[in-house]
Amino acid sequence: MTRSDRNDATTRPRFLDEKLTLEEFSELAGQVGGYPYVKIVLDCDESVLHFIDSADGTLHVRYIACEILGMSIDELAGRLDSFNDDVYRNPDRRFYLGTLARHTGRAGRSTESGHEAEDFLSLETVDVDTMSQDMLRFFYHRVREHVDPSLRLVLKPAGHQQEGYLAGIPESEIPRVLSHELYSVASFVPLNPGEAHGRLRVFRSEEEYRAEAEPLEWHDIVVMPRVPEDIPRVSGIIHTEHTTPLSHINVMAAGWRIPNAVGIGAVERIDRAGLDGRWVRYRVEAEGGDLLLEAAQPGDRGGDGSREGHEGHGGVRPTPPADHIVVDRPDLTPTPITPLSELRAGDHVRFGTKAANLGELTHLLQHGSARWLGFYQVPRPPRADLLRYLARQLGLPEDADGAELNAAAQLLVKEYAEVPRGIVLPFSLQQRFLDSSAELRDAVDRLDSLLQEGTSHRASLHAETSRIEELCLDVQRLIRGTPLPDPIRDEVDRAIDRHLYGATVQVVRSSSNAEDLSGFSAAGLYESVAHVSGTDAVLDAVREVWASLFSPRAVLLRRQAGIALDHCRMGVVVQEQVGSTVGGVLVTCNPLSPQDFRDVYLNISPRSVADVVTGRGAPLQYLCNTMEGGSRTVSLGTAATDLDAATKDLVRRLALISRLLQSHFSPDETYGAPVDIEWAIEGDRISLLQLRPFRTAG
Repeated sequence: MTRSDRNDATTRPRFLDEKLTLEEFSELAGQVGGYPYVKIVLDCDESVLHFIDSADGTLHVRYIACEILGMSIDELAGRLDSFNDDVYRNPDRRFYLGTLARHTGRAGRSTESGHEAEDFLSLETVDVDTMSQDMLRFFYHRVREHVDPSLRLVLKPAGHQQEGYLAGIPESEIPRVLSHELYSVASFVPLNPGEAHGRLRVFRSEEEYRAEAEPLEWHDIVVMPRVPEDIPRVSGIIHTEHTTPLSHINVMAAGWRIPNAVGIGAVERIDRAGLDGRWVRYRVEAEGGDLLLEAAQPGDRGGDGSREGHEGHGGVRPTPPADHIVVDRPDLTPTPITPLSELRAGDHVRFGTKAANLGELTHLLQHGSARWLGFYQVPRPPRADLLRYLARQLGLPEDADGAELNAAAQLLVKEYAEVPRGIVLPFSLQQRFLDSSAELRDAVDRLDSLLQEGTSHRASLHAETSRIEELCLDVQRLIRGTPLPDPIRDEVDRAIDRHLYGATVQVVRSSSNAEDLSGFSAAGLYESVAHVSGTDAVLDAVREVWASLFSPRAVLLRRQAGIALDHCRMGVVVQEQVGSTVGGVLVTCNPLSPQDFRDVYLNISPRSVADVVTGRGAPLQYLCNTMEGGSRTVSLGTAATDLDAATKDLVRRLALISRLLQSHFSPDETYGAPVDIEWAIEGDRISLLQLRPFRTAG
């Protein structure tokens, strides 16, 4: 056995009669997401298995090109795509690439009496690798020969295709562990990276939180099994049970740019350190292995020892920093109730952002977009673009031109996606309703005056907040109880008859100009009312949606974001409610790995989209690769089984469609701004229910 100096080479080759021990694994290991790992390369021509010194993150292809084949970096860059095809797609390849990861007491073999925890190594390829069943079998057994037999080695399939191959191999021959099995027992999941300095507040249940007399404040860092979506703005979040990054509260946390993570066992750790109720520094790192907590003094920011300015009692600022989100002033010009099919993105100033985006989507499905290819046209050095990858996904030759790609993209979107028909009540209709009651108009004016006054004294902050909440509830009560003028009732009734004929059940949804913004998603902030039948029920739901604009939480969060009450109006979408076999939410990025530009992340529920966004249920979590193709299950959530093959295929098509939509809705020519889409599937059709910007860390 040879051993190279770690400063002069990146490998320690092992020949056929050599075994990797746990001690040697530890010497070579790097770490990602809390897991030690070692990259490996099997060279079939030379019958050598290379264990790569992985601490510096050397890429497989770079190692093969430079260390084995003697190529320069420039040579590799010049033929990167063809090189990747040769090592990941060629059935007669010379090199087999994989990663060994060590799992310590996190997951183990299933037994009749339960799940037995143990240490083991997992072997995994990259998710774009097209190894056949026979190739996977060959690779596993060759690696097994060169690992100490006392170490348990399992195969971790890299995606749904490999899971299908493994299903045909007895587990007695190749033991395996699935990605979702590891995720379900992960003790740490970084949901949003960042750092906070605040007071730690621990609640062991939602009931304990609801019973707490002292409310959460903006400088608090809240620790709960699952943080409810109606909490006020805080400085940090720690969930002590698994959740999804796409629940309303986690989307809001991303918008607030606060550290947010799953930390199993965090309460026990906090209790041991006596940190509950104390000020701490809290940090979440995207590639970290655990959340970081340490005691701190109020006002002590750490590092250079500087202190925050404008402090109140105990070094705490009396008000949180405002985000100063810019909201376009609403257009209150008298406007008729309009079908979604007649709206475009620019209509947000009269109908709200949600309605305008749905109108734009409806237009795209019928007429296409000149920007479909944007994401794939952007250079990804050393690649000039990703168009050849898009061509593969669309079933075209790799040299297909722009016109062919655009036509195939439009055909895909039109064939599989739809927006349920609907109508939209404009801002001017809400204003007519508010002006119809002097008592209601006066209540809104009193609330607006109080919000503009403000206070700079911490002693009066709680009293001011209580007064704001009182006035908000008064406005909401009046909205719910004020009859709609007959002309408004008649206009809504006529619009439903004309545009929603035959739709026996509707959903009534908010469409404010202060939601679905790049810096203020307002996820879950306003009301939607489902399962509505009949004009009277629709009108009651409309008033409920209007009232939600004035909820205490909505008003206070907008105030913290610098959005004036007088700048906010509420449009209302009344849509045909569609059935679904599965539904969910996706974002056109990987929120668990910000550098990942290949994957779209999906949360899926066999029940309803509401289960995903409210955090009530634990959804299935998927990653779909929109560059090389393929998909994998990250978590089963509370589902007993995974999706069937046909639904998985449709979900992959949805992921590709979402990437095309990202291109169209991108605010600039980088096409890099991700979007958040709510969707539902029934049969072979995908209903697009909402599209909005998704704010990522950074």
